[in-house]
Amino acid sequence: MSEKNKDFESSLKKLEEIVTELEGGDLPLEKSIKAFEDGIKLTRHCQKLLTEAELKIEKLVDSDDGSFDLESFDEN
Repeated sequence: MSEKNKDFESSLKKLEEIVTELEGGDLPLEKSIKAFEDGIKLTRHCQKLLTEAELKIEKLVDSDDGSFDLESFDEN
């Protein structure tokens, strides 16, 4: 399955596995380089999914008249 078709959770799990392998220091150089490249791709994919999710987040706010309105999420 390509990174484009993976959901966030499975991509993050695979990324964690890659980090563990690289931190172990037992991989040969070529496999380490390939794992690093795969990790970068997964990191970018996860970041893209997080950015897309952030754009979808809205918050419910209490209006002065007692009703509720939806506003875009703002970190600040």
